[in-house]
Amino acid sequence: MVLHENPKLEYKRDLSKRYLKTVSAFANYDGGKIIFGVDNDGHVIGLEDVDKTRMAIEKQINDNLDPVPEFSLSVDTVERTITLAVSAGANTPYVYQNKAYKRSDTATVAIDRVEYNRLVLRGQNRDFEELPSENQQLTFSYLEARLIQQIRIEKWTQDTEKTLALYSDKNGFNQAAALVSDSHSFPGIDIAMFGESVDIFLDRQQFSGISIIKMFDDVTSFIAKHYSFEQIIAYERIKVEQVPIKAIREAVANALVHREWDLRTSIRIAMYPNRVVITSPGGLPFGVSREEYIHGQVSMLRNPRIAHVFALLGIIEKFGTGIRRIMDAYRESVVKPTFDVFSHSISVTLPVQSTNEVLDEEEQEVLYIIQHFDDQVSRLQIEEQTGFNKAKVIRILNALQEKSVIQKVGSGPATMYRSID
Repeated sequence: MVLHENPKLEYKRDLSKRYLKTVSAFANYDGGKIIFGVDNDGHVIGLEDVDKTRMAIEKQINDNLDPVPEFSLSVDTVERTITLAVSAGANTPYVYQNKAYKRSDTATVAIDRVEYNRLVLRGQNRDFEELPSENQQLTFSYLEARLIQQIRIEKWTQDTEKTLALYSDKNGFNQAAALVSDSHSFPGIDIAMFGESVDIFLDRQQFSGISIIKMFDDVTSFIAKHYSFEQIIAYERIKVEQVPIKAIREAVANALVHREWDLRTSIRIAMYPNRVVITSPGGLPFGVSREEYIHGQVSMLRNPRIAHVFALLGIIEKFGTGIRRIMDAYRESVVKPTFDVFSHSISVTLPVQSTNEVLDEEEQEVLYIIQHFDDQVSRLQIEEQTGFNKAKVIRILNALQEKSVIQKVGSGPATMYRSID
């Protein structure tokens, strides 16, 4: 079976220095392989002089990459191909001709200044939040009040700042300190309220320039106010949460704690009648896969100092349990939250329970079929199982997607559907 090129695999018919950009990309991020003597479609062509090419590859990498990454070369003497395996390195950035590169699907592209600076920090085993703050005249009255309330500290002192890793004698206040201080210039949270569609714009609220602790408190209260109400049942006043407050708190906290603060863009929250969508700038931390993120196995914090402050205040648990706690808030619900991970952002969708909980008999039947297939099911299989015609199945599938009960996978003839656990 012929393997197609992918983010961690590239083919080269012959030797030219262009492959050195990909060596830089593999060393800077996830590692990968380049196979020489194979065309772009994965068909073996073979090299004219395998030994000469192998020595040339080794010399070119040693002479042109700074620093030189860890790599190995293996030769297939039968097919006359050479496999170059490049390991992800710790001494980033790995530079070729004064530029650092990354993979974008099957292409290799130069990174921008922001990404380059991140590689520099990673190579130094440092985080953005530990860089010195431009403003060294910081105050912490809101955080102080919350800490006095939560862990009974007696008074805010410079020792407190050092204990929280917000201040050092050498560099003064860092970026984490600026973010939890009473006033800063970092982007905040932009909330837009919509009607039934994005064409119906109802309101907009912006939270910025204040401690991200206060930002968290204000934003979660604002969202909860719009998705909860009191109802009298049998002479008893009951609080109804259309979106679980626990899930709101976890999602907003995750957005603040795990976002990339070197991006000058706000966290965006879109509020609809049937869902809340919270989008945080920045993809996953380096070394964390989508599966590890979804299943709450995040062991590498992007902003450990900020996470420590949030943990001390009881807002989060430090070791990546946020996603599990969001799902737990919907444990008894038919509709479930969804998580979309992109290269430069992460979105969490919290569905409204009260308007979406009820499924009619036909929707229940289709959902049962989807849930009881091994993994995913096609529209045609649903038609065969239910006896419904194509138009009805499409209508039901669209309704179940709108209620965040199922998810569409793929497109065109290969489209499949699976339940959201």
